[in-house]
Amino acid sequence: MMNTVTGTKRMFFLVLIFLILCAFLWNYKEQLQIADITEKYIFITGCDTGFGNLAAKTFDKKGFRVIAACLTESGSTALKAETSERLHTVLLDVTDPEKVKSTAQWVKNHVGEKGLWGLINNAGILGVLAPTDWLTVEDYREPIEVNLFGLISVTLNMLPLVKKAQGRIVNVSSIAGRLAFGGGGYTLSKYAVEGFNDSLRRDMKAFGVHVSCIEPGLFKTHLSDPIKTTEKKFAIWKHLSPDIRQQYGEGYIEKCLEGLKRATASVNVDLSLVVECMDHALTSLFPKTRYTAGKDAKTFWIPLSHMPAMFQDFLLLKRKVELANPKAV
Repeated sequence: MMNTVTGTKRMFFLVLIFLILCAFLWNYKEQLQIADITEKYIFITGCDTGFGNLAAKTFDKKGFRVIAACLTESGSTALKAETSERLHTVLLDVTDPEKVKSTAQWVKNHVGEKGLWGLINNAGILGVLAPTDWLTVEDYREPIEVNLFGLISVTLNMLPLVKKAQGRIVNVSSIAGRLAFGGGGYTLSKYAVEGFNDSLRRDMKAFGVHVSCIEPGLFKTHLSDPIKTTEKKFAIWKHLSPDIRQQYGEGYIEKCLEGLKRATASVNVDLSLVVECMDHALTSLFPKTRYTAGKDAKTFWIPLSHMPAMFQDFLLLKRKVELANPKAV
């Protein structure tokens, strides 16, 4: 009996040592980074504000040769005023195929034989967030054009340059790509980005190109402005049929705004959490396949996405505003 207890303790001790060693090696592996950052070019979309803007400034300070794509002249001017002479900006609407193609040619001429080490697909819009029966196909089209087809267009045009450098591609998705929490084209576009990211990652493996996906939670950016979101809902509300307005009730949007304000009061405010994921994906010798950014994403949204649909529906429907008369016809 004594020998059995002793053997069990020894086994437990060996397992504990093994786990500690694994944790040490994992932590060590996470810290291994690439060399010669100052000789590497990266291209980032959506740099006017938010994640892209902070990423451009951060990677410029680290010594990367940053090419920052902005949608507006004002965004480009402001970014150049806050960064070094190494950083270049280009004006780019990712939904314009000809502009994407000409930008890729300019980048090719600019980077030369070095190729493009990093491509960060960050540009995106929220579009309209509203109940599905309020929307038209056009309401879905805009965010899908930007968030999905724009991302694919930029990737396909820059891909030869990334392959040349055996570099990295980072696609910014969302927790909305794992869990549909509202009606509209945003969630659809992010689900599709996840699919594109996975197929691209497997296709590029043979070329030595690493593809990573970042899934941020809810962050305080221009996308999460509750006032702008509500204004879009009001614009649609005015054109709804009397039947639908009766079903939802005249106070529905005001109640939604109150809920949005409560939700956005606790959103993540530190945008660097997302940029740190980008940094690891670009500089680590062992970049991750997926990154989750934000406390809400890690503790609620991502775990919920793995749970049964019945449980997801129960929790998400509790957050929705109750309809005035859903049986009205």
